[in-house]
Amino acid sequence: GHAPLLLPSPPLPALLPDMPFVELDTNLPADRVPAGLEKRLCAATAAILGKPADRVNVTVRPGLSMALNGSTEPCARLLVSSIGVVGTAEENRGHSARLFEVLTKELALGQDRIIIRFLPLEPWQIGKKGTVMTFL
Repeated sequence: GHAPLLLPSPPLPALLPDMPFVELDTNLPADRVPAGLEKRLCAATAAILGKPADRVNVTVRPGLSMALNGSTEPCARLLVSSIGVVGTAEENRGHSARLFEVLTKELALGQDRIIIRFLPLEPWQIGKKGTVMTFL
């Protein structure tokens, strides 16, 4: 008999609309953080993660007391949390490369002064419209 034809498995149902959260902490003073960075970071993250920009939440916190790798020289830490798209080493390697490109340019910092954390979220961890994403 013939070997069964292996069809690609159907894509998973578009899991609920996701809402990526992006938090940039830096010890750079506010006047060293380019104006409008939160909007550009929102657009860049949306493009990198493949999510609509109107779902991305961005917080930029300048002027913090921070040490990175034991040094208080100018530095930044980015936290990207999202349902689905930050859950594997392969995905995050690609995201990391592109986010480092954005951050080194925007903040004029070397790669050794930036660190990124990726945090996969579950739908029940995000509250919205008086419920959680699981039920939306």
